[in-house]
Amino acid sequence: MINPTTKTTTIKSNLHARNLDNSGYHFDELLIAYPELHSFVFTNSHETITIDFSNPEAVKALNKALLIFHFGIRNWNIPKNYLCPPIPGRADYIHYIADLLASSNNGIIPKGETVQGLDIGIGANCIYPIVGNSSYGWSFVGTDIDEIAIQNCKKIIQKNPQLIDLISLQLQTEPRFIFKNIITPEDKFAFTICNPPFHKSEEEANKGTLRKISNLKQQKTKEAVLNFGGQNGELWCDGGELRFITQMIYESVKYPLNCMWFTTLVSKKENLVSLYKTLNKVNAAEIKTFDMAQGQKTSRFVAWTFMTADQQKEWHF
Repeated sequence: MINPTTKTTTIKSNLHARNLDNSGYHFDELLIAYPELHSFVFTNSHETITIDFSNPEAVKALNKALLIFHFGIRNWNIPKNYLCPPIPGRADYIHYIADLLASSNNGIIPKGETVQGLDIGIGANCIYPIVGNSSYGWSFVGTDIDEIAIQNCKKIIQKNPQLIDLISLQLQTEPRFIFKNIITPEDKFAFTICNPPFHKSEEEANKGTLRKISNLKQQKTKEAVLNFGGQNGELWCDGGELRFITQMIYESVKYPLNCMWFTTLVSKKENLVSLYKTLNKVNAAEIKTFDMAQGQKTSRFVAWTFMTADQQKEWHF
């Protein structure tokens, strides 16, 4: 039982105003939604109710509670060794995309299944489509190069019937491509969304995971927790995020009228200069960068379009 005088929030939030966790995690409600979370919850030295965020099972249990409480997703799981995403941060990306679409729609956020998003690298967790559909009624196509990830997303969708007609999945059979084999001449995507592999190698990815866990535990860690880190395709690729996003930009040129806004997370701020140069080189009509923050962590995504302002206004959401 939670003492009513105990604080129930655990993050200093700079989250988007529409983010359902922008005032922190309310564990009293989350524990009712998902009682199994009880075994991971404790009160820390600051008299704040929290979990051990370095424990992947605790993070997964928190995710299950959040998905039930906020989004009505009662059957969600991920395979061992696959990335377990922080839901508030993922939700922020969705909410800022809503703002981006509103900028092309007379300030009004377009809602409903006719607004279709393309999730590049959906992973095994299906988080972006779940949040986007629950928050705004959008439909999605999710792609990945990992067949296990696609199959797990299929299980999540099938076990949550409200998603069945609104999220479709497609395996990218040629990993060197991003949009090829995926976007057809008839497609009309309002946006793409992507959490690209950040690291250049498996070694760099492992070091990054160790730093993350050490920071969470506030002590040095020599061994990575396997099911905390994610699969190879989720964490690293040859050339890291800079090469991946550069490839994405060059491929996007081929689909100027099939997608209004191409977007991707950019984890390393120093990569922005090179990406801006590439976007200007391919004559993007408009480029925007959105900064996001959760507590002390900052991130960003870049958005670009080949459509003029008049073409954007003519888009039928």
